Formats: sequence, C-alpha cells, structure tokens
Amino acid sequence: MHSSSLFSFGARYPIITCRVSPPSSPPIVSLPLPSSSSSDTNSSLACSLQCPHFQSCSGCTQEFNLHRPAVVDEASGFFKRYGVEDFTFDSCRLWGWRCRAKLAVRGTSDNALIGLYQEGTHTVVDIPECKAHHPNINAAIELLREGIKVFDVMPFDEDQGTGDLRYVQMAVTTHSTNLRAPERYKNGKVQVSLVWNSRNEKSYNADKLQALSSYLWRKGGPNSKFHLIHSVWANFQTSTNNIIFGNRWRHLLGERDFWEHVGGIDISLDPSSFGQANTRAFDSLLWKLHKYVPRGSSVADLYAGAGVIGLSLATSRKCSSVKCIEVNKEARLSFEKTIQRLPNSLNCSISWHHADASVNPLSWIIGSDVVVVDPPRRGLDASLRQMLESVPSIEKRMRSSLQSSSSNAKEEKRPWILRARELSVQAGNKVTPEETNTLPQRLIYISCGWESFKEDCKSLLSSRAWELEEAHGFNFFPGTDSIEVLAVFKRRVVMKKKKKSGIKKVRAK
Repeated sequence: MHSSSLFSFGARYPIITCRVSPPSSPPIVSLPLPSSSSSDTNSSLACSLQCPHFQSCSGCTQEFNLHRPAVVDEASGFFKRYGVEDFTFDSCRLWGWRCRAKLAVRGTSDNALIGLYQEGTHTVVDIPECKAHHPNINAAIELLREGIKVFDVMPFDEDQGTGDLRYVQMAVTTHSTNLRAPERYKNGKVQVSLVWNSRNEKSYNADKLQALSSYLWRKGGPNSKFHLIHSVWANFQTSTNNIIFGNRWRHLLGERDFWEHVGGIDISLDPSSFGQANTRAFDSLLWKLHKYVPRGSSVADLYAGAGVIGLSLATSRKCSSVKCIEVNKEARLSFEKTIQRLPNSLNCSISWHHADASVNPLSWIIGSDVVVVDPPRRGLDASLRQMLESVPSIEKRMRSSLQSSSSNAKEEKRPWILRARELSVQAGNKVTPEETNTLPQRLIYISCGWESFKEDCKSLLSSRAWELEEAHGFNFFPGTDSIEVLAVFKRRVVMKKKKKSGIKKVRAK
C-alpha cells in the first residue's frame, strides 16, 4: 500500500503519515482494502478533521477516519457480491484538497460572512479556517473580506434582494511550469469570480465592483508581496431563485485562461465550466481509467463536459476516434482551448457535440469500442440505461437487417442529430472515420452518486448484457461519507448452444 507524508502549510496542517496516494501524476497502484481491526483507532485519530467549523458548517459530516469513510466497507461488500474480489480505494489527499469552492456572502460590510449554509437553513456559516479548502482559497477569502470592509461593499440580503456581492467562486490552478512539480500544488493561484447583484457592469454599484477587483489584484497579484490571485472575474445575477450564477460573465483582471494539468494533458476551464473540486483525486482516477481502454480504441464519452476524460484518453491511449457528448453548451469554449494544446502528432479523430445523450443514445455509441459515462449524482438517464441493457438484441437486429444502409440514412435526418452536428467541433489530424455498425464491448462508469450507481449497476447486470470486471473507489470528498467509483463492465459472452447430432441410436433387437 502506498504511503506518503501529507504536505504542510504551517502549524494548521501537521505532517501525518496516512494511507494516501503520492501527489505525482504517474499511474497509481492501489492495493485491496485492509480488514478493519481495533488497531484502526490510531489511524482514525491521526486522520481526523480537526476543523473548528465542524458541525456548524454543512460541508463536512465525518470528523474521523477521513482516509476511510464508512461507505467504503459497504462498497467493498457490494462489489464482492457481484464478483469483484479486489476492490481498491485510494484515500488521496485528506486536508487542503478542495481546489474549487462556491461560497455565499452575507452579513455586513464590517463583518462579512463568507461560507456555506448551515444544514437545512439559509444561515451562512463563516469558515475562514476550513481544513478542506486549499490554503490559498482561505487566504484569498481573507483578502476579499478586507476589500469588502475597505470599500463598504454590502453583502447580499436574501430577504430584501439588496446588496452588492451575492456569492464568490474560488478556483485554484496548480499548473505552473515555472515551478518544480512538488512545489506547484502549494503555490497554486486563485481565480476569483465575484457574483455581483446587478444586471451588468454599468449598473449603479459598478464603481464598487471595480474598486474591489482592483484591490484584490493590487494586494494579491503578481506585483504584491505574495502572488496569490490568478485572475478576477465578475458574474452578474439578479434572479430571486437559488441559482448562483447568471448568464453574463466579464473578465476583469489577470490571466484570461485558466489551465490545469490532469490525466497527462493541459485542460482549460472557464469560470462557468464544471471543474472537479479535488484536482489530485481526479488525476489519480484518470490514470487508473487509462489502463482499461485498449490502445487504438474508438471511444464515446457521454456526459463529457469539456471533454477532459475523452481528450485524456485520446492522448494516452492513441485512440482512433473520440466523440464527446455534452448538454451544456458553455463547455464548448473550454474544449476548443484544450484541443489547441494536444500533441501535433496525435493521429485521432476528435469531436465534441452539444447534445443530450439521453435522446436517441444509440446514435452516439454506435461505432465505438468503449463507452465512458460520467453522469451527475442522479445516475444514468433511463433511456440511456435501457439502451445499454438492450445492446445484444440491438446488435442482433443490426446484423440481420438487410436494409442497414438505408436505415442509417434515415437516422441522419433526425432533427436532434442535425442540430448536434451543426453545434459540433471537429479536431485532430485524422479524417473522421466512416461510422461502422459495431457496438461497444466495454462500458466504463464513473459515479459520484453511490446510491444511484448501485441501482444502475444492478439493472445493467440483471439485463445479462454486461458483466462487472473491475471496480475502484476514490476519496474525492474527505470529511464526507461519499465515494467516487470507477467501474468497468465488459460485454457478457453468450455461449451458443450446441446442435444435437442428427444420428439416432438404433435399439438392438
């Protein structure tokens, strides 16, 4: 089992040896889980949260055993029942792991509360010493708090709908080629996105927005004593609902492009794009994922976001084609920037489609050897799951059809296919291959919702279309009883029945 000392950012982050993976990017080998015993008490105490905000803050629910949330034992038993004896769990980084945080801003300009809602309420709990946050997020929050006070910026009042600053998003980039790899994480720079209570940058309180952003850049930018701030953005939101972001974004100061390095590639993330909060754990998962995709495969990446998983596979596994399907059109820009940094030698047809993978899902997986799904917490859309369960019968019909070419032509005319093609992005040095009628032999399911995954997994297996081959867990959210799962399914091999011999035995008279 891998063991390494956790990084230290001063007295608040003691160096403790625990069951965690090394912070480097090469492939990680996880060993089967150890059995529980009374000797685990010491590791339970050593791997405790030690956070002053625990219980009042809704972010963390587990104070002890950060390295092994209770759900791990349940997951191990679940997979064992379905034939996976060697389920592994990567503990990952236990403190200072969160590189992306959305926080509410309430209170007064003299006493701004910047944090999360108390469980079941809209009362904001101030969390200046959060142990989950990357330390530079906490430092950026304190700088923001100072600026709010200096310029009399009014935190948002939900009841009245008044105030200037509603929320803030903090995102840390640890991608800095100027530093040695071990130094990059602790020297991460923070992208600050201020959610401003106005329609646009010309509203009545625009002068405060300008003053606050300039203060953050002056005090935390490259010319300050400690370079903390990567960039400052504004998002404009006046809605009365609970949606954090509005549709209008404005880059104010600093670098426009936000880069991170995971899974062997540089990825671009706009502040409006989805990004994994635990960068290092996601990197570990990607390296594990690579080993289950044969070199030269054709891959369909569903629920793809900005295409990070698909592009990582295209590069590391020399895929012949990668097709990314995503319903959020905002992810397109990040995809377009990311592909610009892929190796010029990459011989792969790559495409990104703005489409709903649950609408006619067969059209997206046909011609693929491997399908990767990374759905939201609720799990697979019913139409996609049902189609995956029907793959053997679909394949049988396709083989027996004498009019497959004409049926494919009709498929192209369907309006959602046409719209997706109009909104697609093509890349790569390889000409887009002609679509074959083959269906995937491998399904890789990445899940952030354990309960929904269990239901999807049982349904897929009961269809007898798929067999569970491998399963791994990752500690994406230490301090909670949650688990990120990487499950690998392969097509079930159906043995053909032997025909009975036509020779009849003659009974002796």
